Amino acid sequence: MDTEKPTSPAPHRRPHASSRRPVSYDLNLAHLPPPGIVSILHRVSGLALFFPILPALIYLLGASLASEEGYREWRSFFSEPAVKFVMLGVIWAYAHHFFAGLRYLLLDVHVGIAKAPARKSAMAVLVLGLLATLLIGWCIW
Repeated sequence: MDTEKPTSPAPHRRPHASSRRPVSYDLNLAHLPPPGIVSILHRVSGLALFFPILPALIYLLGASLASEEGYREWRSFFSEPAVKFVMLGVIWAYAHHFFAGLRYLLLDVHVGIAKAPARKSAMAVLVLGLLATLLIGWCIW
């Protein structure tokens, strides 16, 4: 009989594997192409619209419809310049999410899925979101 013990294979190690790993991640959005920026902003705007903004709007609707006095209080609150400035952020989030959602619906049916049209549609989403925000901001100011 063979009295030699079977040896297990040594774990595979790559030389200098840890030296190629980044020390810290570069989270700067400036290095992303426009479709990447639109994707991240679409997720952030969707999250913001759903969690803090939607419950606040539901509360606001209930409070303003409860009485005439409640409506007047909220109307005077939203006439403040600082509140209007915050509302511009909410308007931008909605406009960006809307236009990016339309872009993603078109991409889902394979319209503009190549690299060049995808970049153009991403730039269009960014520009349309800003233009819609400026137009609505001009109307409310």
